Amino acid sequence: MAETVTIKTIASLLGISPSTVSRALQGNPRIGLRTRERVSELALSLNYVSNSAARMLKKNTTFTVGVVVPNLHEEFFSLLIAGIEDVLGQNGFQAIISQSRDDMEREKKAVEHFLRARVDGLIVSLSATTNEYDHFQRLERYGIPVVFCDRTPKGFPSFRVRSSVEAGLRSGLEFLYQKGIRKIALLNGPPYLLSSDERLNTYLRGMYELNLETSPNYIRSTDLSKEDTITQIEEILQLENRPEAIIAFNDYVALDAIKVVKQKGLVLNKDITFLSFANLPITDHVENGPIASVEQFPYQIGSKAGELLHGVLSCPSDIHNYREEVVDSVLKIRGL
Repeated sequence: MAETVTIKTIASLLGISPSTVSRALQGNPRIGLRTRERVSELALSLNYVSNSAARMLKKNTTFTVGVVVPNLHEEFFSLLIAGIEDVLGQNGFQAIISQSRDDMEREKKAVEHFLRARVDGLIVSLSATTNEYDHFQRLERYGIPVVFCDRTPKGFPSFRVRSSVEAGLRSGLEFLYQKGIRKIALLNGPPYLLSSDERLNTYLRGMYELNLETSPNYIRSTDLSKEDTITQIEEILQLENRPEAIIAFNDYVALDAIKVVKQKGLVLNKDITFLSFANLPITDHVENGPIASVEQFPYQIGSKAGELLHGVLSCPSDIHNYREEVVDSVLKIRGL
C-alpha cells in the first residue's frame, strides 16, 4: 500500500494553504489556472486520492469488481460481461459495468471512478484509442489488480485473456482460396491493439504460404467507428485492382462495409465477399452477412478473465505474477 498523501502534504510542498489545494482540486475558478495546474500535477505524481477514497482503501475488500468495455450495445461485449458476471457471482463478487465508448479519456475517468469507489479489482477491454496505460499502473500501486480481456495492450506487462485468431483466420484464408478467390484485402482494427497485430501478421503469413500477392492498398485500418469504416471501404472499392474478398476486423465492421457495397450496386459474394471475426448471433438474422466468421467465444473469454482476477484476489502476492490465457478460435461458415 502506498504511503497516504493528504491535502496538507501537497500544500506543504507547494507552499500554499490546504484550503487553496482543496479548491484547486475541485477546479474552483477562484484559484488561478497556473496554481490549479501545479496542484493537479503534484497530486497526480504523488498518487493522491481524496480522503473518502483513502478511507475506503484501508478496508480489506468491498466484494466489487469494476468492468470497463468499449460498448454495451455490441453483442460481443454483452456475452463477455455475462461470462465475467457468472464467475464473479459464484465467488461472491458484484460486477460494476462502465463503457469507454472507444475513447481513452472516458476510459481514464471510469478507472478513476473505480479507484475512488475502491473496487477490489478491474477487468478491462481497451478502447480503440487507448495508447498509454498509466491509469492502470496507478491502480496496481494501490494493490488493485487489473485483468485485460479480448482487447489487450501491446508491450505492457499485465494479466490478460484473449482469443487467438490465428487458427480461425488461417482456415478462413484457405476457405477463400478454395473458392477460387485470390485477391484478398484486410480491413483491420486500431493499430494500438494486440488483436490488430495478430490479424495483420496472420494475414501476411497466410497470403505468403498460399503464394498470393498483397499490397499496402489492400491493408487498411479503421478506428471502428461507422464513419471511418465507410471511408476505408469506399477507398478499397475505388481501387483499380479491386479485391475479390475483404477480411473485416469484426462482424460490425463487416456489416457496415457490406451496406456500402450494396449501395454501390455490387453483388455480395459475387462481386466481393466478406469474412469477419466474432461470429455473433446477430449475423444469422441479416439477409446479407459475411460468408464466414471466426468464432472467438466471448463468454469463455469473460469467464476466464473472471477466474484469473479471482485467483489474484485470493493471493494478493501474485499481483505482479503476470500471465496470459488464450482461447482458440475456429472458422464458422454461414449456413453450416
